[in-house]
Amino acid sequence: MEMREQTEDPEPNNIESTEPDHKKSTEKPQRITACLVNAAFFGALGSSYLYGYNLSVVNAPALYIKTFYNQTWMERYGEPIGADMVTMLWSITVSIFAIGGLLGALCVTLLTKLIGRKGTLLLNNGFAVIAALLLALGEKARSFEMLIIGRFVMGVDSGIALSALPMYLGEISPRHMRGSIGQFNSILICLGVFTGQVLGLPELLGQESRWNFLFAFLALPALLQLCVLPFLPESPRFLLMERRDEAGAEKAFRAFLGKKDVSKELEEVHAEGRAQNTLHMASVTELLLNPALRWQVITVIVTMACYQLCGLNAIWYYTNGILRDSGFAENVIPYIVLSTGGIETLAAVVSGLVIERIGRRPLLIFGFSAMAFFFGLLTVFLNFQDQYTWMPYLSFTCILAVIASFCSGPGGIPFVLTGELFEQSYRPAAFMIAGIVNWVANFAVGLLFPFMQAWEDDNNSESLKPGQDCSVAEKCPLGCQENTVLPWRCPAALLL
Repeated sequence: MEMREQTEDPEPNNIESTEPDHKKSTEKPQRITACLVNAAFFGALGSSYLYGYNLSVVNAPALYIKTFYNQTWMERYGEPIGADMVTMLWSITVSIFAIGGLLGALCVTLLTKLIGRKGTLLLNNGFAVIAALLLALGEKARSFEMLIIGRFVMGVDSGIALSALPMYLGEISPRHMRGSIGQFNSILICLGVFTGQVLGLPELLGQESRWNFLFAFLALPALLQLCVLPFLPESPRFLLMERRDEAGAEKAFRAFLGKKDVSKELEEVHAEGRAQNTLHMASVTELLLNPALRWQVITVIVTMACYQLCGLNAIWYYTNGILRDSGFAENVIPYIVLSTGGIETLAAVVSGLVIERIGRRPLLIFGFSAMAFFFGLLTVFLNFQDQYTWMPYLSFTCILAVIASFCSGPGGIPFVLTGELFEQSYRPAAFMIAGIVNWVANFAVGLLFPFMQAWEDDNNSESLKPGQDCSVAEKCPLGCQENTVLPWRCPAALLL
């Protein structure tokens, strides 16, 4: 049976998501309620916050983890690990997070239908706790495989979270503040990145004897969400349209909206439900082949691909190495990195405050255009950084500008758009498409970027030649000794 094209859309179906003028003039805007803020904050705390934390947490202990890889390799095989192998293992450790995310994104449609939006978020905390145990205990067990598996499991958690959370936030928030509530996703991602940078400072957990506690921290936000979220309502749209629980939906609407009379909201959902009765839940193929939704699908694919391929994840994953290559001293890099997290959090908060006034499209256009401009300047400054001592500071300024531009719009709006551009019957398929694009692009960046860095180092820096003694033996973090010769270069040359 052919699916009827969308004729009525109780949800906003355009990129600006604006209300008709006559409604704006006759209705008083609702105030945000404590229940809505708590649901948005704690929902994001155990979801997008953990995703952001995992983007930055691998930066500070990178050298110690690679050292652990080499020590484990020597215990097993009796020889130091090769430079290419340590690069490969590290790339897998970073990029397998995205493979897990892709698997999680593929599962989220089934989970949200069976146990609801809130139930999916609660179940997802189990993956975070399991990942925390694997990552924290990998060193004690002398198994780098546990770290890789832990990153994979954490990726599954993030893949589920980044689809289920925007769906939950979009369905519990009033239309006139849907963009602002949706930005909790982006704000908590940035806050998670910032937390990973703070805890990674040498004075805290960024030490060789404490780096496993950085990963044990993953369990804390998950446990906090498990303590709070069960006492907050489920999505009223899910209760009414999927469970046919009108009493529960009415109670949820009252809690989220802070008013007794929610008959209008119930009638809107009923109207959408009556329209859905003549349809079935669209599959990914049906959504892609529907000409009426072609531009919505293109919008989601392009914005989500640009979200990953714009280069911000490379900065988050490998900030320390980028700043080291930019000429900054090793002992000041952790504190410089800290400023990047603060800037992105501030930009995300400002974006959440102005998104309903400015609109989605202007923020996206401004954000991506500003990123392109500052990336161009960064390329120029990096080419001249060896000639002028002050040039690294200009490079770092461009990095801050790129991060602020990203978080001002592109960092959160793609997730909001995916929920706003489609009706209920198309929404699960749309989130699956967005999740696939997001995590495939994430995997490509995480896997290829370190090899691009290594290729650049081999071509543009003075590396050790075959047969040359290691000149940094006494401070080599991998424990190699003088006259230890590996093919092409000592592992220390890769890490220092």
